[in-house]
Parts: sequence; structure tokens; C-alpha cells
Amino acid sequence: MTATPPVSPQPCSKLSPMPSDFAAVFATLKPVLERYTKLLAVKTDKPVEYTLVTKSPSPFPQHKGHPLSFASILVGKAYVSFHLLPLYMNPVLAKTISPELKKRMQGKACFNFKTEPDKELLAELRRLIEAGLKLWGEKKWL
Repeated sequence: MTATPPVSPQPCSKLSPMPSDFAAVFATLKPVLERYTKLLAVKTDKPVEYTLVTKSPSPFPQHKGHPLSFASILVGKAYVSFHLLPLYMNPVLAKTISPELKKRMQGKACFNFKTEPDKELLAELRRLIEAGLKLWGEKKWL
């Protein structure tokens, strides 16, 4: 008796792309940053990008007096990305990221979303933003 070889899956040419509503994802994430416009300056406010920067010039000479980027939301082809730069500059803060949010992490300071994040992830993003603001405020970078 011979064993039957496993059948390899056949590609299906009729599959549609993964459903996603990146505009809704963007609309869910944007208010998380908008609440901090009293402490930070809006650099870009477009339907595909929302960026906050510091109101004061960067303390780093390579930035030549330009503000530091604090956070951005960008709509891309495959996902909506949420960048939080204080994470890049503070590995201790980055270690506080939950496993659920960490699954969405790319690199040191970016989270990717294909669907709207739930309330818990939004609350965690707000917590990380607050911690980043506190750290940068203590360094007088805001």
C-alpha cells in the first residue's frame, strides 16, 4: 500500500484583496493625536497624513532648528501606520508595550493597522503618548 502524497493547495485567481477601510482606520486613530494639539504643533493635516511636531526647535544640531517629529499617522497601500517617535528614543518605554500592540509593531516606533483598533489598543496608544510627552517635557524638548 502506497501513501497518497498530500494535495497542495491550488491558487484561487478569484480571490479579492483583503477588505479594508483605511479611511475608517485613519479616522479612528486621528483623534488620539488631535487631543495633544495644545502641547504640539500640527505639521500636516491631510486625509492620508496627520503629523504632530514639537513647538520648540530640536535640541539636536543636525535638525538645524527644525522641530522634532513627535507622532504621525500615514495611510499606505497595505496598512495605516501610527508612528510614535518617543518610543524610538526610549527603549524603557518601548518595553511597556503590551503583547497585543506589539503584534502590530514594525521597527522601533511604528504600529500598523489594517482594521480599526479596539478601545484597549487606543487606550494603550494614549498611555504611550502621555508617557512620551512626559519624557520629552522633562528634557524640555516640547
